[in-house]
Amino acid sequence: MQKEMKWPLILFAVGVFMAALDNGIITSSLTTLNASFGVSPTWGAWTITLYTLGLAISVPIAGKLSDRFGRKKLFLIEVALFGIGSFLVALSTSFTFFLIARVIQALGGGGIFIIASSYVLSKFPAQRQGTALGLLGGMNGIAAILGPNIGAFILDITGNWHWLFLINVPIAILLFIAGIRYIQEEQELSRAAVDWSGIAVLTLGVLSLMYSFSNLDGVNMLQSLASPMFYSFFLVGVAVLVIFYFMEKRLEGSDREPVVSTKLLGIASFRWTLLIAFFSGAILASVIFIPGFVEQYLGVSSTASGYWFTPLALASGIGAGGGGYLVDRKGPIWTLSVAGLLSAIGFLLFPLWVEHIWQFVIASTLVGIGFGMMLGAPVNVLVTEQAGENNKGIAVATSSLFRQMAMAIAPTIFAGFLARSFSNLGSNIQSGLADRGIEVPPAALEQYASGGASGNDVSSLMAGLSKIPDANIRETLLQAVHQTTGQGYNGLFWSAVIFSVLTLIVALITGRLRQKEKQKQKPDGSLGSI
Repeated sequence: MQKEMKWPLILFAVGVFMAALDNGIITSSLTTLNASFGVSPTWGAWTITLYTLGLAISVPIAGKLSDRFGRKKLFLIEVALFGIGSFLVALSTSFTFFLIARVIQALGGGGIFIIASSYVLSKFPAQRQGTALGLLGGMNGIAAILGPNIGAFILDITGNWHWLFLINVPIAILLFIAGIRYIQEEQELSRAAVDWSGIAVLTLGVLSLMYSFSNLDGVNMLQSLASPMFYSFFLVGVAVLVIFYFMEKRLEGSDREPVVSTKLLGIASFRWTLLIAFFSGAILASVIFIPGFVEQYLGVSSTASGYWFTPLALASGIGAGGGGYLVDRKGPIWTLSVAGLLSAIGFLLFPLWVEHIWQFVIASTLVGIGFGMMLGAPVNVLVTEQAGENNKGIAVATSSLFRQMAMAIAPTIFAGFLARSFSNLGSNIQSGLADRGIEVPPAALEQYASGGASGNDVSSLMAGLSKIPDANIRETLLQAVHQTTGQGYNGLFWSAVIFSVLTLIVALITGRLRQKEKQKQKPDGSLGSI
């Protein structure tokens, strides 16, 4: 790889890893942060929610502005914003200031992956794009997986949550300086006026939509769907996005360039590719729950569970690199089909087979390779095939936005399976005791079912039940908790199987549509010919 391509790719990979790491790294310190600012867990959750909202907002904005002002300039701005935001988060003396700083940090981090991907698609030769995009996707996936473990490690070493964010500052400074020197700016910039009103309307619609998803309750999904806090913001978001579409349609052919080309949205294969991006986001969200499975179902201690998560992280990196290689050799559709199949098999093994840690390693490796192959290369190649040079940034940004939306919705659904499974704990305990011929007073049975723990805190529940002196009762209750936990995770993994199979099916549909569209294209491959 030529030097002028190698160094930008390294800088982009580091930037993508740094930005993607920051949402996962904070999860290990939420309890410490809440105590530091004296806020409840409900308010503490906003540290993650606001970062997610900020990422969603910044994605389409950075994608479009990079097409207008240049990828190098936008990359430097994004890195600077992320570094300044990280520094302000670390210096926060109040929770309000902390949340504002997190938004600034997210506005910086959200566009780095978009800019990096569009740079690769524009500067790298076609036969190397898949490998390069696979590297970027691998950094994104590995960071999401390892974030909580890295955060716990930094917290253990320093004993101070501020270092979780201060560590970003020197990295951002080095990236900024190196970016000025090594990233070449040879992009043909769009000279059309920026559609600031379109950007504002799109931001409002995305923000409203994403906020509605944050009000969903996985335990009471139907009730939360009927709550005003969900449907009011959801309907407003949909209405605003419909208005945005017609605003952009009116700009086609004018002196102002629309934020998103409506001609691009009119291509069937592009729309189906956005659906693939959504499914890949849901699959990535399911992977985040796997450490809990290791600890709560397989019984691995919290200190050791992180080590057993390493094979999944390594497999995702291998899958991302391999997926990029396959895109260059076999094409994106073939790669996505293999990825969906491997991911489906891996997730299927969890409810049907995994009972021991060695089985977990095999299943999680298949999952890691499968979902790793989805990240970065195949989807980005598909969405930019017919976008044109001036729309590559926003095309990648649109697919990333769909992935981000899935990552906001899916955790609520997955967590709901775990929470709802504990409504069966009492009946599982009663059934287990009856099978052993053990009679327990109703009051004691109710106490066992709650375990003195709140909600579905399995660790507290198991710790409380382990203190019961009667060995038969203790063993029965622990087995009931194990069974209940398995039921919750089984629902989660079956859902991930469905998302994986849907990815495979939609990839095949997209492949058929691409073939038909290429047959209809004129020799210049213009959008208007489709």
